[in-house]
Amino acid sequence: MDANDSSRISLRILGLSYKEIQKGAYALILAETDGPHYIPIVIGTNEAQSIAMRLENFTPPRPITHDIFASFAHAFGIRLKEVFIHKFEDGAFWSELVFVNQEGCEVVLDARTSDAIAIALRTRSPIYTTREIVEETGFVMEQEPQPASAREDDIDIESIAPTDELSDEAPLDDLSTEQLQSMLADLIAEERYEEAARVSEALKRKSHK
Repeated sequence: MDANDSSRISLRILGLSYKEIQKGAYALILAETDGPHYIPIVIGTNEAQSIAMRLENFTPPRPITHDIFASFAHAFGIRLKEVFIHKFEDGAFWSELVFVNQEGCEVVLDARTSDAIAIALRTRSPIYTTREIVEETGFVMEQEPQPASAREDDIDIESIAPTDELSDEAPLDDLSTEQLQSMLADLIAEERYEEAARVSEALKRKSHK
């Protein structure tokens, strides 16, 4: 796999929701490294906590599964070359972990995207996807939002609190495209990524009508 392939897009982690968007689910926002697109990914509680620990440089008393996996690979001289999000199907992202051993041999393993990103954070490995996935699942902001930063008053890794700031009954589909785009810009600027993900879904529904 060629990292310079123009059909492959480099991604970075912009932010993680610390509030539930639905029961047991959180929003992870990936951003195109050299472009305007943002991709919201819904992930589970355990994966959200694992990613949050690394984003906030929190070390648990005992290593969790993703820590053990990264340590195991390092101990045997195996490097995670990259995470490749290669498919989006039925509302789910499909990813691969591309490993390289000391002899330069590559091994590709299938993985859930949330697990792959949690491991990539621990090994400082790049994340890529395809241009097709970016165009299908991403949204564009007119203005670059500020990356999320750790704030002691709104982050609790041990207990991630639910939110009711934008209820499931909110009539997003009744709003115009211009209103939704304006709302999306405001939510991302305020780092309210879980709500931004829902507004993004409403925009996609409108574009498919």
